[in-house]
Amino acid sequence: MRDMKNKMDAVNSLVPAVYSTNQAENGTGVDLRDFDAAVVLFMTGVITDGTFTPKIQESDDDVTYTDVDPTDQEGALSALSASAVQRLGYKGSKRYLRPVVTVASATSGGAVAAHVIRALPHRAPVA
Repeated sequence: MRDMKNKMDAVNSLVPAVYSTNQAENGTGVDLRDFDAAVVLFMTGVITDGTFTPKIQESDDDVTYTDVDPTDQEGALSALSASAVQRLGYKGSKRYLRPVVTVASATSGGAVAAHVIRALPHRAPVA
């Protein structure tokens, strides 16, 4: 087996919680500086009602975010379902990346979290 632990870093971007407010839940921006690859993981627990639509956004300055163009994504996302994991690769060139989950038609909502995995560091091991 090859060492992967020292060549990647996981950042909790969208805090694990039950989301029930009908709005876009923006994850914290993750700095991709000094990494050459990234994957975003969306994870769910119990979802009692509503729809949860995931996407990723990018930024040069961690202030102004835009949706990532499909040509800069590896894979595709669909509406989140209960007890599931979806992943999407990022191959764009912006410095910051964040997951977004848009919640609609929810009253009690569902448990959602998102992590950004940074990989292929310029210097390893990753602290």
